[in-house]
Amino acid sequence: MTLRGRLTAAFLVVVLGPVLLGSIFVALTVSTVSRDRAAERLDYAVTTVRTGISAICRQLQAAADAVAVVPADERSAVARQLVARGLASDIQIFPGGSGAQSKPARADDCAAPTGTNTSAIVAIATVDTQQITAAQTVDEAFLARLAAAGGARVTIGSHPEAGGRELSVGPGQPLPLTLTVARTKPLSLYAVLLAVVIAAGFAAMVVARWLARTTTRPLGDLAWAADQVAGGDLDTRVPIVRPDELGRLAATFNRMTRELQAYVQALTASRDQLRGHLAILGETLSSTHDVDRILQVILRTALAATGARSGLVLLLDPAGGHLVARCAIGLTGAWDLPDDKLATMRLPVGSGVLGGVAAAGESRRGHGEIASTEPPCRTYVAVPIRAPAAVDEALPPAEPIPATLGVLALYDRVGGDDFDDADLRTLRTFAGQAGVAVHNVRVHEEAQRLSLTDPLTGLWNYRYLRESLRREVERASRFGRTLAVLVLDLDHFKEVNDTYGHAAGDAVLGEFARRIRIGLREVDVAFRQGGEEFVVLLPETDAYGGAIVAERLGAVVRDRPVPIDGRGTVPVTVSIGVAVFPEHGSDAQRVLRAADDALYAAKSAGRDTYRLADPSAGGPSGGPQPPSAGAPKPSPPGASRPPLGVPTGGPQPPRQAHGR
Repeated sequence: MTLRGRLTAAFLVVVLGPVLLGSIFVALTVSTVSRDRAAERLDYAVTTVRTGISAICRQLQAAADAVAVVPADERSAVARQLVARGLASDIQIFPGGSGAQSKPARADDCAAPTGTNTSAIVAIATVDTQQITAAQTVDEAFLARLAAAGGARVTIGSHPEAGGRELSVGPGQPLPLTLTVARTKPLSLYAVLLAVVIAAGFAAMVVARWLARTTTRPLGDLAWAADQVAGGDLDTRVPIVRPDELGRLAATFNRMTRELQAYVQALTASRDQLRGHLAILGETLSSTHDVDRILQVILRTALAATGARSGLVLLLDPAGGHLVARCAIGLTGAWDLPDDKLATMRLPVGSGVLGGVAAAGESRRGHGEIASTEPPCRTYVAVPIRAPAAVDEALPPAEPIPATLGVLALYDRVGGDDFDDADLRTLRTFAGQAGVAVHNVRVHEEAQRLSLTDPLTGLWNYRYLRESLRREVERASRFGRTLAVLVLDLDHFKEVNDTYGHAAGDAVLGEFARRIRIGLREVDVAFRQGGEEFVVLLPETDAYGGAIVAERLGAVVRDRPVPIDGRGTVPVTVSIGVAVFPEHGSDAQRVLRAADDALYAAKSAGRDTYRLADPSAGGPSGGPQPPSAGAPKPSPPGASRPPLGVPTGGPQPPRQAHGR
């Protein structure tokens, strides 16, 4: 028998047993109450009938006495009046003496009944020589009145039967009567009880089946889930229907399964996870030059290999002598920052644990010794990030790489154990990979910067000009701004080379580039387009601002001849063409062409001057006209320029080769 069947049977026994016993008790109680009520009604009827017959006898006696007390000649009239008033059925006056005519036939005297005459009852009064009899006929109507008064059936004679009561004959009770009371048989009540028992049994069966089902179903689900887990399906979960004991059992089973699944996954995936991290590390090192991404992969791999909860990578800034945070995982407190704000966290070299590792170039591990400015932890291990020694020796002496490039640190090993020597050796391996990666990225960035820089002037070259011009035009178009483009060309530069030699020409070009840089803002960018021709981009500058810059650059070149070693000075002038996007061109090529046309216009005008592009050549008309050469140039609103001598506008760091 199943558990559900046993629970159903137990519930039916518990519920139907009391119902059946209660039904039997109710039936017995109803029967007893019915019998007792019948006896009470019979007692009441006996008393009532006996009292009624006694009252009739007294009434008859009073009628006879009333006739007897009146004069003899009036007795007949009084008798008739009493009969008419219903005090007796018949009143007769007999002559004196007693005998056969002393009372009516089949009548019995109330005072001395014999119990044999049942047709009437009489009361006798004697006065003088007369006998007066008052009779009451005993008929069906008389018996009906007695039955109505007593609430029981009244019959003449002795008729013993179940539930009947006999009235014996005696003074004041001249009639032999039998009283019976009909006993009520509560068949309908028994039928109702039977129906209730049947309905209760049916309801009990339904409820028992429901309770057994709801009780055993979670157990069945739990048994099924246990079989599934035993078969290896750790994703199996038991639904929690109600928060009762079975629900808590299901929740405990689910929690146990989840923890078991976590343990199994941790055991089975640790090797694959480490292998995957190493594969990602190798792929990242071979496919990207994004140092932050490389360091992030190295840090995650180190965390997986050592079981640390958090980690941090800092790189040395040689210019500032600080360690700059580049990537972090799992840090808390003040170091819990997003990646775009992590670079604001700096540590001085030589201060604290991390600063000491960077300064001494030695690994450290321990607990409870961390500085307050460093990430909070219980245990830590930190190793320096170094570039390979062979790479250091191969670099030119002018650009040495420091022996220590940064610090790789891990904190709080999972499980609470301190980091051991094996963790230290593992972390040194990852730090070596990080050092090679950082060095390779820096070499790549430097090579990229050199590929975009003119080696003679230090300005950006024509290759970077095309990319920067396209980018600045797109940005100006997107934000509704202006962009001024200046094309500069040294006047009669061929004569300088022919007269003073190419070395002097190179010196003039270098000095000219330096003067361009000091006459520009930080956001302005200067390029050498080729030969003695240069280009300057002035973001967010209109035609008036471009004219002012052109005038300044022309003046700073014209007013100070370029000194040549041992050969005096060389006077130099420059012609400048100015064009503005979108006024003189709707795209990068058109605005550059418009500036170039303006340059030729300046040369045709006698050189040593500047010209603004013609709006009709590539853009909408109505642009501002430049002030005449040599005249004072008012500063337009929003186009303020830096004073001469401020060294700006030169090549940006290599990372700006990919965008600002």
